Amino acid sequence: MLQGATDGTEGGLIEGRMWIAGEWVSASQGRATPVLDPSDGRVLGHAPHASPEDVKRAVDAAREAFDRGPWPRWKPKDRAQVLRRAAQLLTERAEVLAQLESRNAGKPIRQATFFDLALAPEHLSYFGDLAARPQRRRVAQPDLEGSEGTIVREPVGVCVGIAPWNLPLLMAVWKVGPALAAGNTVILKPSVLTPFTSLELARILDEAGLPKGTFQVVTGPGADVGNLLVADPRVDLVSFTGSTSVGREVLARSAGTIKRTLLELGGKSANLILPDADLERATDGAIFGIFLHAGQLCESGSRLLVPARQRDRVIQLLLEKTHRLRVGLPRSFATDVGPLISEEQRKRVEDYIHSGVADGAKLLAGGQRPDTPELRRGFYLRPTIFADVTPSMRIAREEVFGPVLSILTYESVDEAVEIANGTEYGLAAAVWSENVSKARRVADRLRAGTVWINSYHLLSCHAPRGGFKQSGIGRELGPEALDEFSEVKHVFRDPDGRWASTAYPLLFEEADGPPPTSTGNQPAPGPKDG
Repeated sequence: MLQGATDGTEGGLIEGRMWIAGEWVSASQGRATPVLDPSDGRVLGHAPHASPEDVKRAVDAAREAFDRGPWPRWKPKDRAQVLRRAAQLLTERAEVLAQLESRNAGKPIRQATFFDLALAPEHLSYFGDLAARPQRRRVAQPDLEGSEGTIVREPVGVCVGIAPWNLPLLMAVWKVGPALAAGNTVILKPSVLTPFTSLELARILDEAGLPKGTFQVVTGPGADVGNLLVADPRVDLVSFTGSTSVGREVLARSAGTIKRTLLELGGKSANLILPDADLERATDGAIFGIFLHAGQLCESGSRLLVPARQRDRVIQLLLEKTHRLRVGLPRSFATDVGPLISEEQRKRVEDYIHSGVADGAKLLAGGQRPDTPELRRGFYLRPTIFADVTPSMRIAREEVFGPVLSILTYESVDEAVEIANGTEYGLAAAVWSENVSKARRVADRLRAGTVWINSYHLLSCHAPRGGFKQSGIGRELGPEALDEFSEVKHVFRDPDGRWASTAYPLLFEEADGPPPTSTGNQPAPGPKDG
C-alpha cells in the first residue's frame, strides 16, 4: 500500500512518504513522527515531519501547476472523469482502506466499513458530477438594454486542506473533492495522528490520471507544517476542520494575506426530545448520536434535552441500551465503541468527567477505563452518562469530544429551544417528535447548520454541511461546496459601445445644458448612489 511500507493491515510497521510534485519523498531533514495505534498504544508506523523546505516545495509545485499546468485549463468533463475514476478506485480498495482507517484512528471496523468507506467514494463521485457542470451561464441585464452578461465560475488557485483525525479519509475527500472539481490545485495536510489514508488518497488520484503537481500531501505537526501553509502568501484558500480554538488561530494567520478561509469547527449539539416523541426511537438516536466513534465527532449529540416528566423513563431506556454496548478492539466486528485517539485525549475527557461530578451532575454510567486485559494498553473509556446537568456546567457548555452524554431537563418547548441555542456553537441539532409539523417548527428556531428530525448523523453529499456562530465559516458538501472553492466573474459585453459612448460625455465632458436623457425605458448611465 504505502510507498516503501509494509501493509499496515498485516501488522507490520507503516513507513509513509509524502506526495510532492508527483513524487514520493521523505522529509528533507530526515525527521519522522511516530504514529500510534489507539487500541494498544504501540507504534503503528511513521510519517515524515515536513521541514520548511518541504512545505516550500509543495507550495511551489501547487503554484506552478495552477499557473501553468493543465488541470485548471481542462474541460470540466475531463476533470469529472478523473474524479469519478478515483471514486471507483476507492470503492475497489474499500476493504483494505477501512482496515487501515480502523487501525490508525481506532475506529470500530464496522463503522469504518459502513460509514467512512461507504461515504468517501460516493462523495468523491458526486464532486465528479459537480465538476462536469457548465462553468458559464448567461445573465439577463434588463436595466442595461443591449448589453450582454456572462457569469463565469473559475478556480480560486492554490488551496490548502487541513484535515482532522476523527474522519481522516472522509474529510480529506470533502476538502480535496470540491477543490479539484473547481479546477484548483491542492495541498492536503492530514492530522499528525492519522496520516495514512490521506497518503493512499494521493496514490489513488495519481492512478486516476490527475496531472503531476496538482495534488500534494505533506505531513507533520500543525504548529510547524500547518502554520507555514496558512501563512504562505502564494496560498489562496485554506479549509480547516478542527477545534474552535485552533480555528481562531487559522483565521488570524489567514488574515495577513486576506486569503479565503473555510472553517468547520467545534460543536455542542442539542438532541431535543419533544413530549410526544417515541422514546424507544429517540433513545436509540441519542445513543447513536453520542457514542458513534466514541463521541469523537464534532456534531455529536452531547446534550440530550428531555421533558422533566419523562426524565426517569428516558434514563431507564438509555441505561439499558448503553449497558449493551460492547467496548472492544476496533478490528472486531462485534465492537460498538473503540478507543479514543490518544492518551492525551482520554485524559482531557476524564477531566471533564471529574468536573461534571464536582459541579453536582449525577454520574449514571461509565466514567471509568475498562479493566479487560486486552484493552488495558489502549486509550479506552466506558460510555458515560450524566443526569441532573444544568446549562451552566462545563460538561454542558464546552466540547468534550468523547463518549460523554449530558441529560438536561426542561418544562416547556420554549425553554428547550433557549437551552439548545444557549452556547457559542451552532453545528448541529436534532428534534424527536411524532408530529413532523411540530418538529419542523422547532427545527426552524434552532441556530444550527444541520438539524435532523427523528434521526442523527445522516449525511447527504447533495446537501451542505457547516456551522452557525463559532462552529465555523462556509459549507462542505452540496453544490455550495463548489461555490466555496470557486471565484465568480461577471463578463460584461456592450457590443456596440453604446453605454460607454453615452456615459463619457455625461461624466467627463462639460455640458451647456441639462444631462442627456435616457432612451426608451432605460435611465441615463451613471452613479446611482452618491
